[in-house]
Amino acid sequence: MITHYGYDNAFLMLAVGACFILLTFTPVGPILTVIFALLGVVITAFTLWFFRDSERPVNPKALANPRIIVAPADGKVMEITNLEKHSLFSHPVTHITIFLSPVNLHVNRYPMSGTITHAEYIPGKYLMAFEPKASEENERSVFLLASEFGTIMFTQITGFLARRIVYDTKRGDVVRVGDRFGMMKFGSRMDVIVPATAEIHVQIGQSVRSSDTLLATLTGNVQTT
Repeated sequence: MITHYGYDNAFLMLAVGACFILLTFTPVGPILTVIFALLGVVITAFTLWFFRDSERPVNPKALANPRIIVAPADGKVMEITNLEKHSLFSHPVTHITIFLSPVNLHVNRYPMSGTITHAEYIPGKYLMAFEPKASEENERSVFLLASEFGTIMFTQITGFLARRIVYDTKRGDVVRVGDRFGMMKFGSRMDVIVPATAEIHVQIGQSVRSSDTLLATLTGNVQTT
């Protein structure tokens, strides 16, 4: 099934793929026929794969323990950094970066249950998503999610190929872990920021799956922004 977050791009790309396939039925010669057929199949297959909306049940451990934060996106953990200062937090935090390649599932899901206290779209550059400066300079959407156990931040960030962020989250929304909230189109990254007191369950280089992989557990006293 194609995600509704990608209808605009997906249907256009499927139409382009269909046009190339239809061209194989015209008298263009054997070489062009093969080229058009390959282009049509590749474009169609990539579109169906990239815009797929697979079901992702929430990890049972996260359902049993609301302090647990799950991965909001598929991809690979590229960075885990401890920060003494952050513009949206008054306490030290841990910054986890997940890089999404074009073949990863790009539908994003809420990392835990709570209330959205901040939702902001910020225009910016299109640096390569794995560059450290991308988190502060690229186009992105920033969300703060407050729970009774603490506040976390998660950010959709565009990359060199990802040129559009889609989300349907707004301030005041009460959200549930694992529910879909948007997508980033054509390769990108997702940053998750948690209090420094949180127990981290992933390591650099690890592949993660949205709603399934346990990223961290909030511990100790409640820390707000």
